[in-house]
Amino acid sequence: MTTNKITVAVPKADGNTNPIIHKATVSAPTNIACIKYWGKADSHYNTPINDSLSLTLDQSDLRAVTSASASLAFDKDRLWLNGSEEVGAASSRRFRACVDGVRALATEKIDPDTKEVIVSKDDWKKMHVYIASYNTFPTAAGLASSAAGYAALVAALVELFGAKESYPGEFTAIARQGSGSACRSLYGGFVAWRAGGEKSDWSDSIAEQVADEAHWGEVRAVICVVSDAKKETSSTAGMSTSVATSELLAFRAKEVVSKRMKIIEEAIKAKDFEAFGKVTMMDSNQFHATCLDTYPPIFYMNDVSRSIVQLVHRYNDWAGEIRAAYTFDAGPNAVLYTLDKHVIELLALVLKYYPCESEDLIGDYVNNK
Repeated sequence: MTTNKITVAVPKADGNTNPIIHKATVSAPTNIACIKYWGKADSHYNTPINDSLSLTLDQSDLRAVTSASASLAFDKDRLWLNGSEEVGAASSRRFRACVDGVRALATEKIDPDTKEVIVSKDDWKKMHVYIASYNTFPTAAGLASSAAGYAALVAALVELFGAKESYPGEFTAIARQGSGSACRSLYGGFVAWRAGGEKSDWSDSIAEQVADEAHWGEVRAVICVVSDAKKETSSTAGMSTSVATSELLAFRAKEVVSKRMKIIEEAIKAKDFEAFGKVTMMDSNQFHATCLDTYPPIFYMNDVSRSIVQLVHRYNDWAGEIRAAYTFDAGPNAVLYTLDKHVIELLALVLKYYPCESEDLIGDYVNNK
């Protein structure tokens, strides 16, 4: 996550002044899973049935920006998303888990000049919060907008409350209670979400950085937005139905994922794109196979999505090596991983078969920030 700006009002309050408003604004990236998380082991703690691993994308284009404010002047908690207030959202279990979880770890806020206590731990408990957040990419379209959103929420609250972890990874444990994959967006680079389950409170279900963003800087992501429409089946509803009806999902969690996690972590550390690309594509295919194995079946990919799969395989066959690897989350949009030396070639191929309708729109159609 990135701290864009932090503003803390510290005037000397007296009986004639309004209560101080404390504010923090941060941004957080999205992440795209290479080894997928699908299915909850415990819905209360929002924990997964298997480990997963993702690549955190650069924030220059896709990110969530969140401002968190706290004040004695606020009479209730409120949430705004993309400029519109989400009535009732501030009382939702996910929102409360994040706000209350971070506030419990709050520390005193100290005036840097006078060293006086501006806000005590008990003062934080008396304040309501206002949260305003916006995404720079489609919400609920299968591009992990909720991961970025809840990661930004937790990160903003951490800055606001000056929160300190009581054990490593605790902030990621709080974030996953908002949105499971949000725990992975608190780190850059390649991030694993360990399923946990050894501890009764699931505090061991946390994210860990496998390699930071500087480790394999040659990796690039080409994002093909097939549709920005909200998906028909939400991830939460889809997971629940899959866990209840798909025998393939249970087999995958028990027999397949652990082997793939080992393969992909070794590939990342060795910078082996051939191995990384192959296991990424295989896991994407199996994830969507479990969706088809669900009863009734869930369809996230469409005809254009499937044509992208065919295009990537034909491109790799032509090259005689894996130069591109596709992955699809719960939606029709494709993320194509490649290396910097092949990105122009891959983008040219995508544009050839999925051309822009008008050259006048090319600047909006292709964004390479």
